[in-house]
Amino acid sequence: MKYQKKLKAIILLADGTIFYGKSVGNKQGSAFGEVCFNTGMTGYQEIFTDPSYFGQLMVTTNAHIGNYGTNADEVESDSIKIAGLICKNFSYDYSRDNAEGSLEEFFENNNVLAISDVDTRALVSYIRDHGAMNAVISTDVDNLEGLKKQLAKVPDMDGLELASKVSTQSSYFVGDENATYKVAALDIGIKKNILRNLSKRDTYIKVFPYNSKFEDLEAFKPDGYFLSNGPGDPEPLLEAQNLAKEVIKRNLPLFGICLGHQIIALANGVSTYKMHHGHRGINHPVKNLKTGKGEITSQNHGFAVNREEAENHPDLEITHLHLNDETVAGIAMKNKNCFSVQYHPEASPGPHDSSYLFDQFIENIKK
Repeated sequence: MKYQKKLKAIILLADGTIFYGKSVGNKQGSAFGEVCFNTGMTGYQEIFTDPSYFGQLMVTTNAHIGNYGTNADEVESDSIKIAGLICKNFSYDYSRDNAEGSLEEFFENNNVLAISDVDTRALVSYIRDHGAMNAVISTDVDNLEGLKKQLAKVPDMDGLELASKVSTQSSYFVGDENATYKVAALDIGIKKNILRNLSKRDTYIKVFPYNSKFEDLEAFKPDGYFLSNGPGDPEPLLEAQNLAKEVIKRNLPLFGICLGHQIIALANGVSTYKMHHGHRGINHPVKNLKTGKGEITSQNHGFAVNREEAENHPDLEITHLHLNDETVAGIAMKNKNCFSVQYHPEASPGPHDSSYLFDQFIENIKK
């Protein structure tokens, strides 16, 4: 293992609490965002490149990060999307046959700050007790008052529109143009593995920017419509909500994941809210209320659908519930070809218990 000179670093939370660590590599500076944690024991590269994490400082609860290096096939977007990394032990050396480089190099190439040697158990416990909040990680440890002033100017995630920061700027195609089915996908932070799961089910996908109108997607003459995952608060995404309303009004096949699930709820007049600290990990238990079966799921969201409003809505049924806190994990429209889930059936990382949902979407298209 090569020797690393580690600079002192701090995590300053919005409420003034401070945790201490060391910088990873030689990178200096500061990174701001909402602090959150992921309990996954593997899949760090997929997590760091997931657009849903844009604007967030990621705390990893696994004790070792970086020990199996990186591979270009395991990214979910074109770059690291987290604002910064907070971990316990950062592995500068790695061992895996198909690794193409170290995690340190990956962070250096993406110009993203990471800090290690942090008591992540204490930090995660604090977030669980006090909720997700804005924070800064910094090597500028002697400028506490300056960091506090800068942190005070960072906008809260509640009410923050971020899909425009991660969406494609222009439309593009995925899959075989001779496939049996065509799907129009709205990119509000889409993961590559969602596109892989759709394309391997005999679909040709056209991916559209976040602010596309229904007419834009309709011109592709798709057999089905898809609303992706993504970062931030769903409420400001009025264009996406209007698009969903148009698809629903015409009773066209519609499937939404994560942020897309929240958009479908809002399109039906059901509100969303910011959770205390969210669900982020690859072992979240969900019950399918239609089959009675349990699923272990991959989740990543800080907002959720109002359960009481969903239960009282005449046109909606709750199809899945999170078993830890009984929040809404899936909904379907009773008389429309529309359903959505709060979690990630494409996993990446995570279990494949829920991959049947892509098959369900294709079945809905066939109908």
